[in-house]
Amino acid sequence: MSKLKVVTIGGGSSYTPELVEGFIKRYQEFPISELWLVDIEEGKHKLEIVGAMAKRMVQAAGIDCEVHLTLDRKAALKDADFVTTQLRVGLLDARILDERIPLSHGLIGQETNGAGGIFKALRTIPVILEIVEEMKELCPAAWLINFTNPAGMVTEAVLRYGKWDKVVGLCNIPVNAVVEEAEILQEKPEDLFFQFAGINHLHWHTVVDKFGHDRTDELIQKMYGEGNSQSIVANIKDNELILEQVENLHMVPCPYHNYYYYTDKMLAEELVDFKNHGTRAEKVKEIEAELFELYKDSNLDYKPQQLAERGGARYSDAACETISSIYNDKRTVMTVSTKNNGTISDLPADSAVEVTCMLTGNGPVPYTFGSFKPQERGLLQLMKAMEELTIEAAVTGDYGTLLQAFTMNPLITSGDVAKTVMEELLIVHKKYLPNFFEKVPV
Repeated sequence: MSKLKVVTIGGGSSYTPELVEGFIKRYQEFPISELWLVDIEEGKHKLEIVGAMAKRMVQAAGIDCEVHLTLDRKAALKDADFVTTQLRVGLLDARILDERIPLSHGLIGQETNGAGGIFKALRTIPVILEIVEEMKELCPAAWLINFTNPAGMVTEAVLRYGKWDKVVGLCNIPVNAVVEEAEILQEKPEDLFFQFAGINHLHWHTVVDKFGHDRTDELIQKMYGEGNSQSIVANIKDNELILEQVENLHMVPCPYHNYYYYTDKMLAEELVDFKNHGTRAEKVKEIEAELFELYKDSNLDYKPQQLAERGGARYSDAACETISSIYNDKRTVMTVSTKNNGTISDLPADSAVEVTCMLTGNGPVPYTFGSFKPQERGLLQLMKAMEELTIEAAVTGDYGTLLQAFTMNPLITSGDVAKTVMEELLIVHKKYLPNFFEKVPV
């Protein structure tokens, strides 16, 4: 096998040891020879710490891989085979504002949902599109594997505005669901077929066993029946969905549906946490500080258990297995964000959807889903339209388009409050929205 070059943009992330561990585990099938960790000046200190740890992990594993640390993105991208993105424009301080400002106005404050999710997209999409333009010049054959949230909107922006089809959007939630729900059914994951369909953080799924028996309703009873409550996401509290509602769906909803099915309950819990403990982002910042203190230990050459508290469990399985499957044409079945192309007939063909796919040497090949019933279709189409407007606003910097996205988002419950929160967020994030901010009439 030929040696391979992988570039990770946002290489100073606390998640990087997960990624390195995944490459080490798969070295025999994916012989990575160069791993370039890229960050920006503000992230240089973290890059040096996590980069040194990555080098120790590689050395301890005894694999022939050079780890490079750089702030020069173009130098890193030259002749890359795969590019992964796990960046956070504005760092965690921007996320804190995304959560704190909506909560201070009585709205959901969350990284990928509601006002916070919209603004993370606004900051992220222009940067990702810059990276795509550099890839066209420096590594035109490379695949872009994106783990940056909001993963679905970022993927769609790359497809629609970047005109770059070699992109896969990843999320660890479907990976976690497969593992944990197989355990609930007392089956091995490889003996079950999970069909996911929807968009990132707003999908549903069914499950069939190797004998062709639909196990979805059984799973629903075990997850949501009397006395049961399941959540596979560390930062979403267990909330008991109404059993009759989920039974009627005949599909298992993503944990993030709690924000849409039970907005009042979720908001009330967030406001209590906000008052007593601050935002989730502030907690994450504390966890990250502790992780980087661990990473400084010159004897640490493996991923510490504490990383699980950060969230993003099984991240390396999603990212590294995707890369290996494309490289080796393994045809691994995974759920990723990719171009719809009729997979879900209720959504535009050129939009990004999160669906079960076979990962081939030519990229994801989705399993056709068809059409949703009204109870799923209505929410899905509303959210996809909101995403389209958000992506357009991120690219054009159009104030009115952004206001439309805000007012139609079901987690932003008042037009007046929507405008107030939107303008406050625009002002505090001015540094990261230069083209957009020039158009704001305030």
